[in-house]
Amino acid sequence: MATTKPKQNGDKNRKVPQRRCVGCGGTFDKKELLRIVRTPAEKDANGEPVPADSTAERILIDFTGKKSGRGAYICKKEECLAKARKAGRLKSSLECEITDAVYEELAKEIRLG
Repeated sequence: MATTKPKQNGDKNRKVPQRRCVGCGGTFDKKELLRIVRTPAEKDANGEPVPADSTAERILIDFTGKKSGRGAYICKKEECLAKARKAGRLKSSLECEITDAVYEELAKEIRLG
């Protein structure tokens, strides 16, 4: 659950969102983690889902934490990404296939910090 931390300018406590890393399983403040999101499938004029050309186009790194879609969080450590990849945890969390290009993009972002 969320913990409380004092506000910088007041006496009141406020809740800090907590999220679980899919790699190591640790619980951290939401701001400390990297959010990966699977965007919703586009729909045609009849409301039917349009097949995506590539999974990589539907999987994004969400720096704002506000994009719509199914999200998963991961630590900004290469070890956590390796654990998540080996165990297929991103695939399970996002409920879709994850391409090598997506993992490479995530690794690049983690290295850049």
